[in-house]
Amino acid sequence: MCGIAGMAGVKDAELLGEMLRITAHRGPDDSGTFITGTTVRNSAAIGNNRLKILDLSSAGHQPMASPDGDVWVVYNGEIFNYPELRDELLADGCVFRSHSDTEVLPLLWLKYGEQMVDRLNGMFAFAIWDKRQEKLFIARDRLGIKPLYFAVRGARLYFGSEIKSLLLAPDVDAEIDLEAMQEYLSLLYVPNPGTMFRHVKKLQPGCTLTWRNGEIRIERYWDGSRPVQPLKGSESDLIHQCREVLRDSVRRQLMSDVPVGFFLSGGLDSSTLLACASEVHSGPLRCYTISFREQDARLEQSGEDAYYAKRVAAHFGAQCQEILVDPNVTDWLPKVIWHLDDAVADHAAIATWLICREAKASSTVLLSGQGGDELFAGYRVHLVGKYPSWPALLPPALRSKLLISPIESLGRLAARFPGLSPGLIMAYCRHSTRALRLAGLSQAEQFIGMRSYMDETGLGNLLAPEVFAVSRPRNQALLERFKEASSLDALDQLLYVDQQTYLPDLNLTYSDKLSMAASIEARVPLLDNEVIDFMRAIPPSLKMRGFNQKYILKKAMEDILPKEVIARRKAGFGLPVRSWLRNELREMVGDLLSEKRVRERGLFQAVARIIHENQTGIRDHTLSLWSILTLELWQQTFIDTPKRCLTA
Repeated sequence: MCGIAGMAGVKDAELLGEMLRITAHRGPDDSGTFITGTTVRNSAAIGNNRLKILDLSSAGHQPMASPDGDVWVVYNGEIFNYPELRDELLADGCVFRSHSDTEVLPLLWLKYGEQMVDRLNGMFAFAIWDKRQEKLFIARDRLGIKPLYFAVRGARLYFGSEIKSLLLAPDVDAEIDLEAMQEYLSLLYVPNPGTMFRHVKKLQPGCTLTWRNGEIRIERYWDGSRPVQPLKGSESDLIHQCREVLRDSVRRQLMSDVPVGFFLSGGLDSSTLLACASEVHSGPLRCYTISFREQDARLEQSGEDAYYAKRVAAHFGAQCQEILVDPNVTDWLPKVIWHLDDAVADHAAIATWLICREAKASSTVLLSGQGGDELFAGYRVHLVGKYPSWPALLPPALRSKLLISPIESLGRLAARFPGLSPGLIMAYCRHSTRALRLAGLSQAEQFIGMRSYMDETGLGNLLAPEVFAVSRPRNQALLERFKEASSLDALDQLLYVDQQTYLPDLNLTYSDKLSMAASIEARVPLLDNEVIDFMRAIPPSLKMRGFNQKYILKKAMEDILPKEVIARRKAGFGLPVRSWLRNELREMVGDLLSEKRVRERGLFQAVARIIHENQTGIRDHTLSLWSILTLELWQQTFIDTPKRCLTA
């Protein structure tokens, strides 16, 4: 719901109007501004583009003020416990003029001040201007479901839901941050609080930012890095409680005055949401899934999402719309990168956009299973503590010769035989090869190695020497998160690092940006506050039992979901880019990453070798090549283009 933008220490009505215009896709139903101040000290301008979800009347217009007109708010997101907050405020004598969840925010500010954020269960990024204190207060939800970017230029602060709005400010230059290069190429994103733009930062999840008289203060209001009191009860009690918590979360997040649907891959997470909805919702259930040609799926882990999605939808009597992806992506990719803002190299962004674009005709809100892997321990990387230790006893050279080389050869061989499932075999080989190379390292180092798509040697060979010399070490941000979570159990440390980096900076980023590109609100019930609190308080043995991942979620849903869904192997969400890079995108790659273009950029070396090895099957460089291609298009869109051309 919505997009916000604004500034403090400066008031520029024309600039604010342009910031809202460039992000109008986030809220095509209404727009508004509030501008105040006569000096730098008390100047502010805040604005909102509204996507109507709750209270479709004009009473939900933003910016919204407190009854006395002293507090003004612009807001992006949904507060799912707003009915309870509304009742509390009504008991205090407050008078409401709308049925919008926005209205609780200025009233909570008057009652609790900055501590109001502790009362909120939702996904949000909002800004409050308090005329009495001449203060701007900005907050972002616990795990960063909703984005919030800012730039500080002297005493001036600019903020917005999307970076492109900040780049319109005359004193915010669109400059590439070379220090972030290793992080981006290794992780496929830039960890918070950084971005690929030198002058733009992310407000970190669970944090607030206060501007007053030209000074800013950033504070963390929610911290998941400390142990909590464990829940008491038997295993069966906790499994039952898990089911109830999930059901309540879905019930809350189905709240809407517009049609609601579901992303459905047929995996455990999205199927769980549909299962819970079937128990708490009496209306029709709409689902949307993506599929692609069988020949394109050969090099991927799985092309079976549509089959499982239709199976699950039929099981619960839901409507399921299958969206077949045409492999001609050359027109889509630049548009997706424009909407992403930051350099994020995940082709799942395209899949998200395609689903939302088709779903818009029948749904304005879509529930997504995002966050399930990070909360319930569903990624293969969460198994690092269970890797066999005996390979570490072998000398590295021998380990490579005896174990790694044969596995890589098997992967290349599998791609040549149509009777096999080469994508699945290649995925196993990629995972096993990396795991063996990392044998003997600490759990944190193994985890970071498995989360990285390019190691130190690869980065040194790819990056131009002068760029490699100034960029931040690739593992710095993740190591800092491990230090923060040092008091947690080993598995919970891994989950914490993912929840603080991979989840908000990659998965939630593309989910928000590409759903809002189609004016769709994506909700994530598995990241509801009560689900988060519950999962933090259960023992790791219920998250992972031996090698059985998502143990408690599977047990909680085993009597309602089809058994084949419970038993289905983990498969990533995205598109068949391995095939496309070798076929439909081959010409685009050759043009945009030609030796001449690479030399002019001055960022990379040896790109031609990577393209050749990937094209011929000598080595799988799919994600590295995708990240380089994405970065080139990102530079063309934001770095090479004058500000006056920042248009959709």
